[in-house]
Amino acid sequence: MADLSLFDPNSPGLKSNNIFGLPFNEDSAELVILPVPWEVTVSYRPGSARGAEHIFDASLQVDLYDPDYPDAWKKGFYMLPIDRNIRKKSDFLRQCAELIISHLEEGGDVSANAQLSQKMKEVNEGGKVLYNWVYEMTGRLLDEGKKVALLGGDHSIPLGFIKALGERHPDGFGLLQIDAHADLRVAYEGFKDSHASIMYNVLEEVPQVSRLVQVGIRDYCDEEAIYIRQHPDRITTFFDKEIKERQFEGETWRQICQQIVNELPQKVYISFDIDGLDPKLCPNTGTPVPGGFELEQIFYLFKKVKESGRQIIGFDLNEVSNGEESHCIDAIVGARALFKMCSMMVS
Repeated sequence: MADLSLFDPNSPGLKSNNIFGLPFNEDSAELVILPVPWEVTVSYRPGSARGAEHIFDASLQVDLYDPDYPDAWKKGFYMLPIDRNIRKKSDFLRQCAELIISHLEEGGDVSANAQLSQKMKEVNEGGKVLYNWVYEMTGRLLDEGKKVALLGGDHSIPLGFIKALGERHPDGFGLLQIDAHADLRVAYEGFKDSHASIMYNVLEEVPQVSRLVQVGIRDYCDEEAIYIRQHPDRITTFFDKEIKERQFEGETWRQICQQIVNELPQKVYISFDIDGLDPKLCPNTGTPVPGGFELEQIFYLFKKVKESGRQIIGFDLNEVSNGEESHCIDAIVGARALFKMCSMMVS
């Protein structure tokens, strides 16, 4: 346990401490955050590879008192150092992916271009390297008895973590996805480990995920809509349009949240893509979509999951980007979302 006798939670956050200005290290913290600086396959705008470091900086502005989970921070949150080699690999492969995406957008055929075919191979191999790294890092932390969270990076990052959790929870668990996108595409743009394919890959590769509950989906293709309809035994989707229409016609967010919670099994993993929020709160995220939620609505949903007695076994927060701005609201929103989720998980 960390010695908190000299720590003043009311003072400004110290950069010499760790995330949120907390005086914990890996050994003394109950929850360890693994930053994943990866954004190889983003389709529209880059920036999320630097999301974790921007959130770290913004976290020093987050007050530690949470009325839902008072003193939860005393159990300890610690963010591991950012792996510069992973970020360097992401930066290199991102350049390869950009050439491929540009070629596809101009109507080109990657398979007919030897140079781009080689780059496609390198990108897909890089996705496996990232998968294995996340799998090994999170598996080690879980075996040490830590609660674990991932901080992205793009939405492709959690597959290795979810696989590691599946091996440690053979009885199965549910996945609660907050997102603007369904992420059920098959090898989108040729990238097998695409951010747009994460939930498809989870369902295909992690049989322990017994139920995927999607909330806020408002940007998806025919292929994904068909996949959802074909798998009613594993997927329940609360589309943003339907949620809004139900509210327009008199249903409360509380009633809808109760229905969402009822779809979840006892153990729950949360995957929070920041673009599930109204884009005024995350204007620099990689693929913003009109619609979405206020942050307080998502916090309320999380609170209802917790109050139901369900066990949160892990989470990821991804797609936070400051874009080209050094200071903007995205990282502040991301830091507050992260603090809430950390507090909820250890309480």
